[in-house]
Amino acid sequence: MFSEDLGPYTYGGEDDTFTDLTDGMRFVGFRPAYRRLAVGWPAAGHRWASGPAPGSFTGKLLAVVDAQQVNALLGIHACALCPTPLPDAHPWYVPRPGHLRASAGTGEIRVPGAPGTAFAAPHLIGHYVADHGYLPPRPFVDAVLAFDPYGPWPARFPGIRFPWIPDDAVLRHVDDM
Repeated sequence: MFSEDLGPYTYGGEDDTFTDLTDGMRFVGFRPAYRRLAVGWPAAGHRWASGPAPGSFTGKLLAVVDAQQVNALLGIHACALCPTPLPDAHPWYVPRPGHLRASAGTGEIRVPGAPGTAFAAPHLIGHYVADHGYLPPRPFVDAVLAFDPYGPWPARFPGIRFPWIPDDAVLRHVDDM
């Protein structure tokens, strides 16, 4: 699915659902008060920026991808930029030979930006940057470099690695859904 960088995020509906990574069985879903901007949704046949990423950006981005799971779906999104699809025998979560990251993903990330704005990107953004040379827009790069995905976060949601969870959000267990 292609979305223009810094355009409005429209893929996952009006709510965000964050997975608690301490056990993967608890979720916080809420209608965000922040505006979501799409970043990192390139597709074959569409123009997208490429080039070397600044200094520590790629490593920091990969840390965010590893630390956060938003809108995890019951399905796999394969990279549309890779020249050939993965064979069925290849596990989707294992990088292709010569690649740093897996070329399929199942969720998204959120990175806080300017007050009232968060960037919405697919988990595959790590693959796009590390393996395809995708260069996100500067506001996203700056936001990633300023974001600490490891907290500290409020004790109420220890495994939800995002600062703007509203006070009325409820932590639910998978059995409650």
